[in-house]
Amino acid sequence: MTQTLDIVEKERLALQIELDSRKMQVERNRLGQFATPTALARDILGYAATLLAPEEQVHFLDPAIGTGAFYSALLNTFPQQRIAKALGFEIDPHYGQPASLIWQDFDLTLKLADFTYEEPSPRFNLVICNPPYVRHHHIQASDKERLLHRSFKASNMKLSGLTGLYCHFLALSHAWMAEGGIAGWLIPSEFMDVNYGQVVKQYLLSRVTLLHIHRFDPNDVQFADALVSSSIVWFRNAPPPPDHDVMFSFGGTLAAPKITRMVPVKALAHEAKWTRFPASEIRSRKTGPSIADFFQIKRGIATGDNGFFILGEETISKRGLPLELFRPILPSPRYLPEDEVTADKDGIPLVERRLFLLDTRLSEEEIGSRFPALATYLEEGKAKGVHEGYICDHRSPWYVQENRPPAPIVCTYLGRGETKSGRPFRFILNNSRATIANVYLAMYPTLMLQRYLARDPGLTRLVWQVLNAITPEQLLDEGRVYGGGLHKLEPKELANVDASAIAELLPRFERGVELTQLDMFGVGELAA
Repeated sequence: MTQTLDIVEKERLALQIELDSRKMQVERNRLGQFATPTALARDILGYAATLLAPEEQVHFLDPAIGTGAFYSALLNTFPQQRIAKALGFEIDPHYGQPASLIWQDFDLTLKLADFTYEEPSPRFNLVICNPPYVRHHHIQASDKERLLHRSFKASNMKLSGLTGLYCHFLALSHAWMAEGGIAGWLIPSEFMDVNYGQVVKQYLLSRVTLLHIHRFDPNDVQFADALVSSSIVWFRNAPPPPDHDVMFSFGGTLAAPKITRMVPVKALAHEAKWTRFPASEIRSRKTGPSIADFFQIKRGIATGDNGFFILGEETISKRGLPLELFRPILPSPRYLPEDEVTADKDGIPLVERRLFLLDTRLSEEEIGSRFPALATYLEEGKAKGVHEGYICDHRSPWYVQENRPPAPIVCTYLGRGETKSGRPFRFILNNSRATIANVYLAMYPTLMLQRYLARDPGLTRLVWQVLNAITPEQLLDEGRVYGGGLHKLEPKELANVDASAIAELLPRFERGVELTQLDMFGVGELAA
């Protein structure tokens, strides 16, 4: 039997490679089709065996079976006499039909159907799934409404419209689980940090018994064609016992992780970022000052099409475009070798790539009569469909930009943990009047900090130096990570970083001063 399974698994792997090659990478990304590697599938099923009672009959369900990586691992892990039932769903005939032929001589029921439409029957004590990682904006509005309704009915999870499809699969599967059944979900780690994941985390803490979350090292991408940081979430379909602890592990394999920590459910209930574990200690509620006490943080401008709206000096001059309708914008961080940007007498950055952002609220009629060269340029953009992009289509006029005044300090938005400097994120002192694109975060002093800066202009430089002295661990602890070791800091995450060192620079600093009136930099008028 083992020899037969090895032969079938080799055939399945060859088939998987062939089927993947027949689809465009962009299509598979859109549909969230990322096959589970054999070694990982076997690692997961091997761990599942430790969670089931010895000799317990296995009723196996895979809601997104693909070509059957988990079913193959199931056969490799459990003796045939223990597998009472095996059911898998596959929505895409491209994978499902060939897979049906491979497994036709085995006791697998493989349904070519959309799991999200199926009624739960019967119940299963082992649910293992690598659900489709489809982002919410790829889900049609009518489908989204249906999924939200069905997910709530199945699990009592009131998911957000921003939720990815994989969370709906997890929610819907609850109705298929037997009492005391085990589930193992191979899903992106992002649910542990993002807002839409709060509902999923509440479900894991209160509706079921969360057993173990293993997060794979993001530098060891589990899926070569998907830049996601993966985790495997294990739970039992039973109410959590009092004073329950959850195992968090990181790196290596499920059986032999690099780091392990037990975390009380009570601590998890108050922790916004579960990806802190197991590397970080359980922290108490913050009482000291954070960056939010000193800065309001905004993402840089999402232009809608950087190639169209951001131009160099030569292009503007060559096309005869009106420079007065452009404003300077900082280039990508890779073009800023230093952490301080100086400027000429006009406030334009003294950098190698001097770029300008088209920024006008004039109507097309006014532009046509006063600036014919720009009118021609805008028509060229329309011909290319720039005005029909999601961002441009939701603006009026379509070329208008968000209000982002120059910020005295900006922070890079993305970074890697392993850089030559050892710093995944950079704080840049901006002495120019340049705005920023969304590869940066703009840091606008709060009214309280503005008062200190007005009395001591040199304080800006000291604050900037203190920001750059924040340890990489502090920043990474608040941010999130993606496959390949790419780290990201959202505005709220940066705002949450400890800023006791800034407070020490300020005499008579008092936390809780009114922070909302940000008139010096016009931040009060910024778009949300």
